[in-house]
Parts: sequence; structure tokens; C-alpha cells
Amino acid sequence: MRRRALGGIQAAARSKRTFQALRSFSVSSGRPHDAYKKCLDYNQKWAADTAKNDPEFFPTLAKGQAPQILWLGCSDARKPETTILGLKPGDVFTHRNIANIINPTDLSLLSVVEFAVRHIKVKHVVVCGHTSCGGVAATLNNNKLGVLDLWLQPMRMLREKHADELAKLEGAEKSNYMAKLNVQMGVENLRRIPTVIEATKERGLQIHGVLYDLATGLLEDLSCDEDEQTEQKRVAAFETK
Repeated sequence: MRRRALGGIQAAARSKRTFQALRSFSVSSGRPHDAYKKCLDYNQKWAADTAKNDPEFFPTLAKGQAPQILWLGCSDARKPETTILGLKPGDVFTHRNIANIINPTDLSLLSVVEFAVRHIKVKHVVVCGHTSCGGVAATLNNNKLGVLDLWLQPMRMLREKHADELAKLEGAEKSNYMAKLNVQMGVENLRRIPTVIEATKERGLQIHGVLYDLATGLLEDLSCDEDEQTEQKRVAAFETK
């Protein structure tokens, strides 16, 4: 019975009505709160085990945070940053959204960057995309998604800009290339934020772009370098004093 139910979920996930199908399954199962209850139970065990193994862990966290990394990633449930980096709570300051879009008008994103860079003084900012990204698929397949269409507009514009390159690719190679372009664009947008420009000049803040492979669990460091002339033009245009 359980095997058939899982098969039904997988089939629904491949349809155009994924959300409705999954919602119907969870409601009709008669146990819609099981996942939440398990979360609470696991939390009790995790907290107890952690406190036993490291009695100072929670008291230290309660005193404040000093992460060296700001992680800007996708909301996808398959890539929790502390897990894939092998780190612990308190090690990474985080902001996630649909398809890791770095939009220079996103106040939520800008607030996170401002706090992490100016006040926490992180040393690294990482933009992380991933393979099999639903936002990338929607962008390439012209899916109609309501309010998400507006959210994905920067990526659609990126698709338009690189149409000739993308036309030569197919399947996973095409979607991965689109995901990498999105990360690189995110890095470019971050470098134009005045707070980032200031921290880069004053204390050597570093900006990185990576792609996480869901099939292997590995991160690929993407080339996001810029030449000196490009950097000078960017700083001249976006630096505030």
C-alpha cells in the first residue's frame, strides 16, 4: 500500500498539476500532521543529543553569532546549506528564495546583505544555484506560473540575452548552463550593491558563485572573475559616498 502511494506521488510530481496532486494526497491520507509531529519529535532528540555531546553548544549560540559566510541560495528543500557544507548552526548566515534570484530591488535580500556585510561583517558571500531547479525549468519551458512569472523575469531576460548559446544545448546540459548564468548574474548584481563595494574595498570581502549538483552532492566553483577595467567601471557607477 505504501509503495503504491509513493508511486502515486512520483507520478503526480511529473504532471502539470504537481501542487494540487501532492496537496490532495496529503489531505486524503488522513494524517496531514505526521510530518510536523515527526519534526517536533526529531527536534527533541537532536537537542538532547547535541547538548549531551557538547554542553556548551547552545549556551554559546545564545550569546550571539559570528558567521564568516553569507549564503544566498534557492528555497529548494534538497540543498540545506549547513548540511551540504558539513557545518553547524551559527556557521552560515542565510537567505533563500525561489531560484536564488539576486534582484537589486528585492528589499528582503538587500536587508540580509546589509546586515550580514555591514554588521556581522562576513568574509564571504556565496550565491548558490543547483541542478534540476524548478525555476530554471519554468524559465526554459515558458510555464505559466502566476505571480512567479514576475519573480522569474530576471532569469527570463537572461535567457533572452543568451538565446544563441542556449539554442545549441539540450536537456540537463541546457538547464545547468541556465542555472550557471543565473548564479553569475547574481554575483554581478551583488557586486553593484554599495555596501558590498565598500566592504570589498575596505576589508577584502569576497563574492563567490557555485552550483550544487543534486545527483552527486558536490559543489562546483563557478568562474565569476572580472577584469580590472570592468571593476573600475562598476565601482564608478554604483559606489556611494
